[in-house]
Amino acid sequence: LQAFDLRGTNEVPYQRLDYRRLVAWLSAIVRLDPKSEYPLFSAARVYTENPDPAKVRLMLEFIYREFLKDPNHRWRWLAHAALVAKHRLHDLPLALRYANAVDRLTTATDVPVWAKQMRIFILEDMNELQAAKVILGGLLESGAVKDPAELRFLKHHLEELEAQSAPASRGRH
Repeated sequence: LQAFDLRGTNEVPYQRLDYRRLVAWLSAIVRLDPKSEYPLFSAARVYTENPDPAKVRLMLEFIYREFLKDPNHRWRWLAHAALVAKHRLHDLPLALRYANAVDRLTTATDVPVWAKQMRIFILEDMNELQAAKVILGGLLESGAVKDPAELRFLKHHLEELEAQSAPASRGRH
């Protein structure tokens, strides 16, 4: 698939590809070789570069569906999809959906803490400060974060969230 797209005689740029057909091809490749990460890499890093938001969403949903089949090995592509949804599509609810899935469905010990923390920062961007504080506080209490620098950063961030939400809660009394 990629070789066809990149050959010199191909006159159809990525943005004009039929993305439904492209998803079908990528799905077939994953079925043929479930351990290969290249179809998900291509979806996340090549085909989401399309300026058409509808086509980008097709790729992101393909990544999400494939992630659900093997979360512990495909988390990095859904984490990237969350970032694309947040920064390129400016769709925070979609980014949160993906970040929540990474957090809740991955159990492997090699999933980095940052991937499980993404939802905290997305909630903050959505001005859901109370939810972000609860999740961050739970993460700190769980003992899951071992790195001292990361612990300091997260504790400081929790203090900042509390300071941000304090004026709002004082104004309600």
